[in-house]
Amino acid sequence: MIAVDTNVLVYAHRREVPLHDSARDLLASLARGDRPWGIPWPCVYEFLGVVTNRRIWKETATPPDRAWAQLRAWIESPSNRLLAETDDFPDLLERLLTRPRVRGPVVHDARVAAICLAHGVDALLTRDRDFALFPELVTRDPWRRRVTSRRARRSPEGRSRR
Repeated sequence: MIAVDTNVLVYAHRREVPLHDSARDLLASLARGDRPWGIPWPCVYEFLGVVTNRRIWKETATPPDRAWAQLRAWIESPSNRLLAETDDFPDLLERLLTRPRVRGPVVHDARVAAICLAHGVDALLTRDRDFALFPELVTRDPWRRRVTSRRARRSPEGRSRR
């Protein structure tokens, strides 16, 4: 299963973002496809918070009802799954939270990573490099050619894992 991070959702929604067209096409392809894909619940909340934020978008902030309508369209895709905490989530989250440099806003990323790991996500589509702190989660930047795999990543201590 592919999971989608907040930044990709925002790019697909906000027309003024340079990556909008390709992000919109990517989400449309996932939504039309047969392969399961998911949105972690924390990314749902973060998407709503970002696109409706007048501090970021000023007078062009998305009204909450339009933001929810966009989410509803993605959620109603027959192949979409909303990814939530599982019974083993506390143990997974603890292992991620106790790592060096997992502080402040990165705690949110640890939560998303733990949810993805609990659901056996094959790759998280994201441009957020903080997920490199969680080498057991495969991430992929849809706008780069290279896939970041578990084996090719460096450990949190900076040593090669090969």
